[in-house]
Amino acid sequence: MSEDAEDLAERAGKLFSGRVDFLKSAPELRFLPDPTAAEIAFCGRSNVGKSSLLNALTGRKAIARASVTPGRTQELNFFEVGEPTLFRLVDMPGYGFAKAPPKIVAKWKALVRDYLRGRQVLKRTLVLVDARHGPKPVDIEMMDMLDDAAASYRVVLTKADKIKASELAEVLAKTQAEARKHSAAFPEVHVTSAEKKMGIDELRAAVLGDVEL
Repeated sequence: MSEDAEDLAERAGKLFSGRVDFLKSAPELRFLPDPTAAEIAFCGRSNVGKSSLLNALTGRKAIARASVTPGRTQELNFFEVGEPTLFRLVDMPGYGFAKAPPKIVAKWKALVRDYLRGRQVLKRTLVLVDARHGPKPVDIEMMDMLDDAAASYRVVLTKADKIKASELAEVLAKTQAEARKHSAAFPEVHVTSAEKKMGIDELRAAVLGDVEL
């Protein structure tokens, strides 16, 4: 690791161990907070482990509530990081197997799409993919939506501790190959486990690096 990378990782660790506070939920675009800070958005299929990853990144136990009910997050949830606020984390509605009426799901999709296309302070989106399965059609659909919105993103494998190392290597290669097909995707894929804290320091550094671009 270079000196610059070490410095970034150290600063990211200190930042995430400091102030991280819930700001507000936005069920519609008109409820978005004023665009006064950079934003990093998190999206993923329902039950991909998004809440657990947010909790691991921030070193909290329940800053984002994990739920056994897919599709529980129906709004954009904003969290402020730093004192004073340096940037915000945005927890987006899960997609895929949401147990909700089609009209509600359509409303979520419209909210997410409009946010991605129109939010000037959005620095990067993290697309979370379950390492046990690799990219599914709904994940690729989300990646296509980000490509269309010209919103650059990183693909993050979650729950990497749940499969064997050989299987993980195979899924990683498959995911990297998929990412290379997408114009707005980073070629590098992050491998994480919220439970084992695998890849968390590296992802913190990547988030801070994106904010500082």
